[in-house]
Amino acid sequence: MTHPPSVLVSLKDVSKSYDDKTVLAALDLDIYDGEFVTLLGPSGCGKTTILRLIAGFERPNHGQIILAGEEITQQAAHLRHVNTVFQSYALFPHMSVFDNVAFGLRMEKVAEPEVKERAIQALEMVQLANLAHRRPHQLSGGQQQRVAIARAAVKRPRLLLLDEPLSALDYKLRKQMQNELKRLQRQLGITFIFVTHDQEEALSMSDRVIVMREGHIEQIGTPRQVYENPKTLFVARFVGETNLFDAVIQTKNNHHWTLTLAQQNVCIKARTHLAHLAEGQKVKVLLRPEDMRLYAPADRQALADQPCLSGKVIERNYKGMTLDTVIALEQGGQILVSEFFDEEDPDFDYRLGESVLVSWVANWEVILVDEQVSPSVAVSAVEEV
Repeated sequence: MTHPPSVLVSLKDVSKSYDDKTVLAALDLDIYDGEFVTLLGPSGCGKTTILRLIAGFERPNHGQIILAGEEITQQAAHLRHVNTVFQSYALFPHMSVFDNVAFGLRMEKVAEPEVKERAIQALEMVQLANLAHRRPHQLSGGQQQRVAIARAAVKRPRLLLLDEPLSALDYKLRKQMQNELKRLQRQLGITFIFVTHDQEEALSMSDRVIVMREGHIEQIGTPRQVYENPKTLFVARFVGETNLFDAVIQTKNNHHWTLTLAQQNVCIKARTHLAHLAEGQKVKVLLRPEDMRLYAPADRQALADQPCLSGKVIERNYKGMTLDTVIALEQGGQILVSEFFDEEDPDFDYRLGESVLVSWVANWEVILVDEQVSPSVAVSAVEEV
């Protein structure tokens, strides 16, 4: 029998304001022991404020913060079993790599033999023991970042907080460090709370993603749940590329619905769990670019049983593994189609201006509430199970 994970950190009804501006509003959140969880959202959504509250750098205006069963809401930062890795790394430039990592232990009056042992272990963990005597300015950005992680991990915290630590790195190094961070988290076996506005970072590293907007949680779930089954229009638009269509519900039969795509004169059959919506109600239909396929107009008869849109190619962008195509639809609007590149397919390389058909596999659609039309029935943020 599998036991549910234990909760390490709880925020209960937490609110935080600065100069009468509400940054977090009555927020409830549980973080589990040993997981890699990412707070994802645009600038100003409150994700860094959550980190600062947990670390003890700020105090909430209301609510409780509990760590490992102990309330720490008013506890001083240095008394919490929490360490933070900052975007700037905050390394001491006049100290060696070893002394940077050992600094916190020495401040706690740990015996020097133990300091040496733990600091070397931490540097070996991040594969920098051979650079222990160098100064920070002699290291690359990725190496400096690993020193900052070693310095935070050497104190053996219950929880490691990471505030956009990869944002200053170039693309290739950022990808490398994503894999490195996940490996370190598994090796350490401690909880990581990672803050980013980069959806790719969140999806590639996390056990769970918490999508935030204006001080509220929009959705919590695994990367796949958040990407493939967004619960709100905001999540759909923020996480990944999207094609959104206005639609109207025509008929309902349990979870099987028939909808008409507005302006496209196309009916589709779809599955949805939004049982509270009614016939005649306006909704949004989400289709991911990678779920769509292009066909020649001559294939229309073969596609008779599939939803199908007509349009013209107006842009083709080679992306290495994929080829992105922008289609101007006959009935108005544009969509993006992303297909894996296939040189051997004679129909693959459509020319600019060429007429095409766009289709997708039935039931791959995601039906979402049109929040502008029906804000009162917008889906509340719930955790996937």
